Amino acid sequence: MPEVRLVGPNGEQVGIVSIGDALKLAQESDLDLVEVAATARPPVCKLMDYGKFKYESAMKAREARRNQAHTIIKEIKLRPKIDPHDYETKKGHVVRFLKAGDKVKVTIMFRGREQSRPELGFRLLQRLAEDVTDLGFVESQPKQDGRNMIMVIGPHKKKAEAKAEKAAAKARGTDQQEAEPAEEQAAQPQ
Repeated sequence: MPEVRLVGPNGEQVGIVSIGDALKLAQESDLDLVEVAATARPPVCKLMDYGKFKYESAMKAREARRNQAHTIIKEIKLRPKIDPHDYETKKGHVVRFLKAGDKVKVTIMFRGREQSRPELGFRLLQRLAEDVTDLGFVESQPKQDGRNMIMVIGPHKKKAEAKAEKAAAKARGTDQQEAEPAEEQAAQPQ
């Protein structure tokens, strides 16, 4: 008669029993007999509520998916002859994206005669990379792709870390906002 190693509902070892006895124990305790390790000799079976087990594992998987951070690639487009103020604005966008934990794809678009001077675009990309070294690193070096030159900058901190920092800053901000009205009320004479 085939036998199985039986594990109780609370994880305790029942021992090696016949399949019939294991099924009888499962029916008496109103639980399911689930094969846990089929390749073991003898196979390992456990007494459990299988519907509850499936529900809990689905909930764990859903929670893990919800906590997963999706890395997004943001794109910034520049021209080789960019004005200093426009450059600062675009650099500000790159800084904001990197602080949020996103990758940034920087594209320089060349038009007409600009295509014969790719070194201008290369220098601009190098300057941008140097300006944001404290927040990110160059993931892919500048390379010419037809009329465009492309470089990807990745953040030093992960998306989840950036999210946690933002949540902590938001919590501190609401605490400070709640404290300020109370101080103002205390300062007013009655």
